[in-house]
Amino acid sequence: MRYKGRILVVDDEVDIREGLAIFFQKEDYRVDTAENKKDALEYFSKKEYDVVFLDLKLPDGNGLDLLKEFLEINYESQIIVISAYGNIETAVSAIKMGAFDFLEKPFSVYQAKVAVEKAIEKKKLILENLYLKFSLKEKEEKIPFIGEDPKIKQILEKAKIIASTDCTVLITGESGTGKGLLAKKIHEMDLIYKGPFVCVDCGAVVPTLFESELFGHAKGAFTGAQQAKIGKIEFAQGGVLFLDEIGNIPLDLQAKLLKVVEEKEFSPVGSLKVIKANVRIIAATNKDLKEEVKKGTFREDLYYRLNVVSLHLPPLRERKGDILILSNYFLKHFCEKYKKPLKLFSPKVLSLFMEYNWPGNIRELKNLIERLVIFSTKDEITEKDLLLAEFEPLTKEKNVERLTEEMFTSTFEEILPIEEIEKQYIMKVLKQLNWNKSLAAKKLKIDRKTLTQKLKKWGVDKEMVI
Repeated sequence: MRYKGRILVVDDEVDIREGLAIFFQKEDYRVDTAENKKDALEYFSKKEYDVVFLDLKLPDGNGLDLLKEFLEINYESQIIVISAYGNIETAVSAIKMGAFDFLEKPFSVYQAKVAVEKAIEKKKLILENLYLKFSLKEKEEKIPFIGEDPKIKQILEKAKIIASTDCTVLITGESGTGKGLLAKKIHEMDLIYKGPFVCVDCGAVVPTLFESELFGHAKGAFTGAQQAKIGKIEFAQGGVLFLDEIGNIPLDLQAKLLKVVEEKEFSPVGSLKVIKANVRIIAATNKDLKEEVKKGTFREDLYYRLNVVSLHLPPLRERKGDILILSNYFLKHFCEKYKKPLKLFSPKVLSLFMEYNWPGNIRELKNLIERLVIFSTKDEITEKDLLLAEFEPLTKEKNVERLTEEMFTSTFEEILPIEEIEKQYIMKVLKQLNWNKSLAAKKLKIDRKTLTQKLKKWGVDKEMVI
């Protein structure tokens, strides 16, 4: 059974402690109680509490001092201060220090219930706001998971069934096949984990920072940890944690991840506090994890815990029927993105697409079509545009010579204006230099400011060029 939250009651009166504990346990909360400051700190440092009822008068300390210590350990916990000696000044002091609410004794359990529900709602909003800030930093284009190939339809049917369970999922497939898109599709259909979708690119995180990135850390956990940090697992509470390229997770951290998968709990770095991980884990890899297990670079027990349900995405060359569907989708998408009139592919271009092997899969197709939309000046995308966009099969020396000759032996009406030739040449140089404006300007023998003005005039996306 899923519980609504975790509560700590700190009060030296046994009737208050037991009364609140019994009531909230019946309301599907998990409740711990402490009669003094020492016990309260021990509980609070080891567990994640959504709400704390804190009496101001304790046998071994002041409640306001304990409030400060609680918030230093975990500022997300919502503290409801309670006291039989309440007054306006005390309440104001507690709220200013960070307490969520103040209840004066005697109060009813129903007053306490309302306060708890509001406190948990506030905590959710805090986490949602933090996640929103995190999402804005990692903003990316929203590309749907699409396809009509029978293999893809079968995968989508399985994904629909998975969405009604809370099982862990392992997605396998070559780089660029759309593993992340499939993970998002499962989240979109999810009937249980409807919270945020949080992605961790296991291949991009610096190994020394990986533990902190995933699990978070406590204040003072290591040199430079001047404040506590929430990890990606906690960001994903109630939703999906997507571990992309999981085969790159350092071996020494795999045991800690195994605990998250098996026991649904974890501890931030430098903390004894145990936090429940209410997340669905979806992992993806382009590696053969069985081989990695044999090599000793991946834990066998973690592999089997992740591989409860496995979905294998075929490479694009094995789903030829989707090449045209995806091509037309990306063409429309990028024409809209760059505010260009909708273009069409020539029959020859589509034929070349169907013949090509696409070693980079969907990612390669997507990137090519983005370049085509940027470079193309006409309503129809032709073989010449493919050359300019550096479509791999046409970059062989013979094809380059043939197509270049065609470009300069066209009829008078088809000859490009000088400015267009200049644009195509500049874009070619930028592409060769990985879109670095400073290096391109040097090679073109113009200053960087002039190059920037030209790009602005042509409407080239500034985010593409550094």
